[in-house]
Amino acid sequence: MTDQITEKPPLRDDDGTIRADFVAEAARAIEAVDVPALRVLVGDLHESDLGALLEALDPDQRPRLVELLGIDFDFTALTEVDDAVREEILDELLPQTVADGVRDIETDDAVTILEDMPREERTEILDHLPPAERIALTRSLDYPEDSAGRRMQTEFIAVAPDWNVGCAIDYMRETAELPEQFYELYVVDADSRFLGAVPLDRLLRSQRPVPIKDLMEAERRRVPADVDQESVARLFQRYDLVAAPVVDANERLVGVITFDDVADVIVEEAEEDIKALGGVKADEELSDTVWTIARGRFNWLLVNLATAFLASSVLGAFEGQMEKMVALAVLAPIVASQGGNATTQTMTIAVRALATQELSYANARRVIIRELLVGLLNGLAFAVITGVAAYAWFQVPGLGIVIGLAMICNLIAAAAGGILIPLGLHRLGIDPAVASSPFVTTVTDVVGFFSFLFIATLWFGLR
Repeated sequence: MTDQITEKPPLRDDDGTIRADFVAEAARAIEAVDVPALRVLVGDLHESDLGALLEALDPDQRPRLVELLGIDFDFTALTEVDDAVREEILDELLPQTVADGVRDIETDDAVTILEDMPREERTEILDHLPPAERIALTRSLDYPEDSAGRRMQTEFIAVAPDWNVGCAIDYMRETAELPEQFYELYVVDADSRFLGAVPLDRLLRSQRPVPIKDLMEAERRRVPADVDQESVARLFQRYDLVAAPVVDANERLVGVITFDDVADVIVEEAEEDIKALGGVKADEELSDTVWTIARGRFNWLLVNLATAFLASSVLGAFEGQMEKMVALAVLAPIVASQGGNATTQTMTIAVRALATQELSYANARRVIIRELLVGLLNGLAFAVITGVAAYAWFQVPGLGIVIGLAMICNLIAAAAGGILIPLGLHRLGIDPAVASSPFVTTVTDVVGFFSFLFIATLWFGLR
């Protein structure tokens, strides 16, 4: 079989989708326990591609792929798969196998693999590691979840301020285990306290006798180890950083965060916000079981059901009026629906702006006024459109004016709810991405139904 795949098929289609024939070849090699063929197929894959292959394989084939490749399997690939997939694979592997795998990868990737494991299993794996690596990983795992300490890698180059350029270059040449990639050197004192950073390009452009302290950026931005990863991402975005030193409470250098780690954080945080707006738990993955997904979505749907009954109660209050004029029952959902769409637009902008700190209480007044004016402008435009359509449909004089007035009221309410509710929840310390949606849609449903039916009751004299 190895001869058949000496020239292996491409992994992905032109659009980036993983090819079914490649997955089938890998699956056949696994089932046949054909290690040489498997190495030809996946031995030189990038960890991202290897992770995609793992997710495409059947669940029982994933741990077998890891075991068959042995030391040739890059455990960094496990950081590229869904959490549920990674947990299933790790559950099937021996602690010694996992320990051998995480030993050869960067600490931030090793932490990602180990952090969600049960404490007993994690301790057993750490016990198989050399003391230095075990201490480094344990220290990282002791930091709060989603903190800079969990994201950092503990491999970095630290030099003394009294060194010169020549000493630093010689040190890097003679040191066997340098970080896989690095962009700057960090200057520390005898107690490992951070003093500054020397960009690699500045070092290489300088003459050997130049003192390191003359090249050092003393005011280099640093990251506290316990700060939230989202704050780190904003720092990188704001100042266009490539790497940042991580320090503990005593200003001792404990690690470094690089832009590739921050890119992952940005993607994760954006995914969490998108999922939260749809009432989906942040940790839901495509690989989750039906029961896990259903249980995770149930509470949000239950809240929406309660708010739907609240909105329907408004219709019940005007039951008699709708019996006298059927057109009201037909048109009322249009007003409510248009308000729901408008408030979703405003809420999406507000929630994202709060997450990126573009919206704060310093500029909230201006943004609120702007959104209200947008609601008024759109309300006037759709008042004309729906008014003409309603009159053309039912040929009832005055009905177009009624629905037009209701449309203006509801789109203004939609704008107000879409901006004020996320701001209020943020003020209370509640994630607006998670909690805003049921409230703002309830506002537009209630206001939409009530304004339309109340104005119609007054206009047509319905009792």
